[in-house]
Amino acid sequence: MTQAIIELGDNEDRVLNIVKGKYGFRNKSDAVNFVITKFEEEILEPELRPEYAEKLAKIINQKGTRFKSVEALRKSIKNA
Repeated sequence: MTQAIIELGDNEDRVLNIVKGKYGFRNKSDAVNFVITKFEEEILEPELRPEYAEKLAKIINQKGTRFKSVEALRKSIKNA
């Protein structure tokens, strides 16, 4: 496990204390890890995550369905 000494401003410290209290963490380290995990899940672009690459590979390898016309496609969608 990596250890780091970080400097927080007053506002950042308050936010970290709120996260710590809201989720019942024992210390600020747990709160920081939680915030980092949430950042990774919600903000990082999905193509940077390995599970997205796997999902994309499956989609690319799928067989498509060809339709002779737009009407045939609409009929297929209506019947589904």
